Amino acid sequence: MADKPSIPKGTRDFTPLEMARRNFIFDTVRKIFKTYGYLPIETPAMENLSSLMGKYGAEGDKLLFKILNSGDFKGKLSEEELVTIPAGKLGTMISEKGLRFDLTVPFARFVVQHRHEIVFPFKRYQIQPVWRADRPQRGRYREFYQCDVDVIGSNSLLNEYELVRIMDEVFSALRLKVVIKMNNRKVLAGISEVIGESERMMDITMAIDKLEKVGMEKVMLELEQRGLGKDSMQKLEPVLKMEGSNREKLEFLEDYLGPSTTGMEGLVEIRQLFGYMEPDTMEAEVEFDITLARGLNYYTGSIFEVKSEEVQIGSICGGGRYDDLTGIFGLDGVSGVGVSFGADRIYDVLEQLERFPGHGEMDTRVLFVNFGQQEVQYIFPVLGKLRNRGIASELYPDPAKMKKQMSYANSRNIPFVALVGEQEMQDGMVTLKEMETGNQERLTPEQLVERLSV
Repeated sequence: MADKPSIPKGTRDFTPLEMARRNFIFDTVRKIFKTYGYLPIETPAMENLSSLMGKYGAEGDKLLFKILNSGDFKGKLSEEELVTIPAGKLGTMISEKGLRFDLTVPFARFVVQHRHEIVFPFKRYQIQPVWRADRPQRGRYREFYQCDVDVIGSNSLLNEYELVRIMDEVFSALRLKVVIKMNNRKVLAGISEVIGESERMMDITMAIDKLEKVGMEKVMLELEQRGLGKDSMQKLEPVLKMEGSNREKLEFLEDYLGPSTTGMEGLVEIRQLFGYMEPDTMEAEVEFDITLARGLNYYTGSIFEVKSEEVQIGSICGGGRYDDLTGIFGLDGVSGVGVSFGADRIYDVLEQLERFPGHGEMDTRVLFVNFGQQEVQYIFPVLGKLRNRGIASELYPDPAKMKKQMSYANSRNIPFVALVGEQEMQDGMVTLKEMETGNQERLTPEQLVERLSV
């Protein structure tokens, strides 16, 4: 007996309904990206490991899916080496390529490789899958889609403001209530400097990034385990306990970060960004959150994260400023900023809240019943008129029993059925039946198009 077919953990098949819903997300995001002048690109699913390793920190490197070299991948290694070399090092010796971890590092590689073909500042969007060897759980998959939007080749904070606007518009269009959290890595560097722990900035940010999830006590314990002294932790504690409005938090940091030039520079950037937003009206709340750190090593300035206010789930969008990501590929001094929308988590939130459009709005709108060859010949030009207007229409392929054809329409949640019999052909009409109410109306083909365009 053959084994039951299966797919790898952390991956999924998508049914037609799920694909219709996913495309609703992608189409919504893509439309807004385009209205801000961003251009589409795509990059390969796999990149050279040399392009990926070391860009996401030690933890990120562990989550890279590596692809074995084709052919005899172990041919250059002795039996002894295969046994004695540590697994991590061995992986890089027998694998030269890996599946992309995100879309940002491949984008940086793309910019360097195509720098003579693109115009700076370069505004791009990219909607593609990424892969991470993570432990699968709710809202966390090994294969998932990101919808990235970045601008590279400009230092202006107007780019950050534009990204905040895009985030707000996307979630407003999806009818989701969210909070946009904002911080600056320079502020975090300044805090590390003020408490006398500049060399441990990564340790500090990785720990405080968990504050909302694990609480103050566990964060302090982790900082102690990472080697921070009691004096440093005492200096850090007031910052982590900081409360109040955005303005009050920034005023507190104005005094706290006084000794740090870097920290004050970050504070100026935050104030300027909030200044751009002051005369604006946005649906989402924008909150300054000092515990927001974003774990990826390449962020250098503004950082963002979006959380749902209606569903308990991780961040559904995030990103930030990276000052020299292209430098790792040989093009120094090119600053960029971008955010990534997590399509799969957004899907989970929309599904839980039942916010997707009705199935009929995303699928076939009308099914023509097939009574036979003569009726089919009459229907063909009517179908053409509907499809030319962008109205999804089907003709049942076989002259099956009426009950079977109506059952098909019901199973597909098709909202309308069109009937063309001998009398309709004689009168030049179509009978349209609304499946939910059972109401019927006789229409000309032109009237039918207008009726289904509503």
